[in-house]
Amino acid sequence: MPPAGPVSPPSAAPPAWELTVPGRLRIALRLTLIVLALLVCVPLHYLYRAFAYGSPLPKLFLYLTTRIVGARLRVIGTPLRRDAFVLANHVSWIDIPALAGTSGTAFVAKAEVAGVPVIGWLCRLNRTVFVQREARLNVAEQINAVREALADNWSITVFPEGTTTDGWSLLPFKSSILKALDPAPAGILVQPVVIDYGAASAEIAWVGDEPGLTNALRVLARRGGFDLAVHYLDPFTPAEAGDRKAIAAEARRRIEARLEALRGGPLRPFGLPVEAVGYSARVAPTEG
Repeated sequence: MPPAGPVSPPSAAPPAWELTVPGRLRIALRLTLIVLALLVCVPLHYLYRAFAYGSPLPKLFLYLTTRIVGARLRVIGTPLRRDAFVLANHVSWIDIPALAGTSGTAFVAKAEVAGVPVIGWLCRLNRTVFVQREARLNVAEQINAVREALADNWSITVFPEGTTTDGWSLLPFKSSILKALDPAPAGILVQPVVIDYGAASAEIAWVGDEPGLTNALRVLARRGGFDLAVHYLDPFTPAEAGDRKAIAAEARRRIEARLEALRGGPLRPFGLPVEAVGYSARVAPTEG
């Protein structure tokens, strides 16, 4: 249930952190469990693929990974598993296994991720669509790759903010990748999704200048679990909204409304600049 009144947001900056001996042990335990899950799921995945298409094993592995890193995962609403273009807010790298583990969705990711050892391979197992986002001359090729995935009846997820925030803010949505919906393939629905880490949002968020490895170790070393609710909102047809910019605006409006209900008041401007998406930090007005 949404809180009774406004909740005071924490700082947008990553929290101070120091790796302790108990933290190292928790990291080792969680990584060991992830590797064990991988060793079980991957052979079964290839065995399944020898007889049928659409293996459920990547989804199971990513669900288990989400739980192993400490998330008390809860699903609100009904995820569309096929013929869906999903637009979600973005807080952490945990968003990816959480969404894939609850819906089986594939993702649109930067092409550089494909070359990352292990991670790139795992992404390919989950049918990730890799795009060169900075290469403006290849926009048509990127759109075709997404449209082909949609034509194959996949669910495709995009994080239209283009980066992560602290869970208390929502950046403008970029609509360029939504050109794949203009015109939309027959039968495709757009589903907005809200990812909410509740009281742990600022602690889990990967923001600012914090390196990805530092954030991952900080989360893996964390004592206890944390709440993670994935809200699958009601879908709408692209035609209901209009062109790609209208689709992005409608999805953002629905996501913002749910986040404001969860936070008990208006969202704040994100307090950190994000040069990659051309965002300049703004300070929320103070009362008084």
